[in-house]
Amino acid sequence: MGADSKCVAGIAKSFALACILIAVSTAMAADATPAPEAKAPKPGVFTNPELVTILGYGSDSMEPFLSRDGSILFFNNSNSSPDTNLFWAERVDDLTFQFEGEIAGVDSSALDGVASMDNANNFYFVSTRSYPITLSTIYRGVFSAGTVTGVALAPGVSRMKAGIVNFDADISADGNTLYFVDGVFAGGSVPQSTHLVIARRVGDGFVRDPKSDKLLHTLNKPGLNYAVTTSASELEIFFTHFDGISPAIYTASRKSTSKPFGKAMKIAAIAGFVEAPTISPDGRSLYYHKDDGGVFHIYRVTRP
Repeated sequence: MGADSKCVAGIAKSFALACILIAVSTAMAADATPAPEAKAPKPGVFTNPELVTILGYGSDSMEPFLSRDGSILFFNNSNSSPDTNLFWAERVDDLTFQFEGEIAGVDSSALDGVASMDNANNFYFVSTRSYPITLSTIYRGVFSAGTVTGVALAPGVSRMKAGIVNFDADISADGNTLYFVDGVFAGGSVPQSTHLVIARRVGDGFVRDPKSDKLLHTLNKPGLNYAVTTSASELEIFFTHFDGISPAIYTASRKSTSKPFGKAMKIAAIAGFVEAPTISPDGRSLYYHKDDGGVFHIYRVTRP
């Protein structure tokens, strides 16, 4: 891809490739109306990057997701860890969260990360635990007081093809739309390609939206596109784009959920090796993780 070794290593962390590629290799060898925001903010320019403190926690913090009411910060430890796990912290203020511990009910010996949750506390995450058998990685359950119950695969998401891995899933606030990534792996340290996808909830499962490519056309540009999240209204979208040199965070907007997103624009205030955005309920704070000399921390930028 033309990236230097540091960038390749970092992308591998974000995608949790160390765990995913093992699962992929094994499998291949075996051959509605969206919830409204209180007041939609003007696009504006995000500024003032600030470090987020998680009291009582001292390791890597990656893949942040802020609950739809803003009270809980979900995250995972290093994606390159042999056993990546999910954690939660309660809000003290916009830049401070109190660590509450590991999320019970979701742990496995494989990678477990990239949390998201809808307004009804339906909790989604990515796990490679069963990929060699199921060719699926997106799980869900119900979150309550630090525990997720009823954990099971989200039906209808996977393309059921060895070498294609779904990751970086984000459930909409109303629980009716799932945004995620189709990643194509061919044995390398990074995906051969990525494609952002939309699936709609139908009954207890999901069906890929036939209009997905049209709605996400401006986001699925050359390079790797991943780590997607939306505002509660789904009128704004945020994602990570890797151009082969360094990842950056982009945003796009639209006037209606039936319309495609407009031109994606890089958020200039977010610099360095950065990924995995998540937006606050009021739309004015954007959180993400950043590589601080080999250790990942969560940061925030703001807009009026």
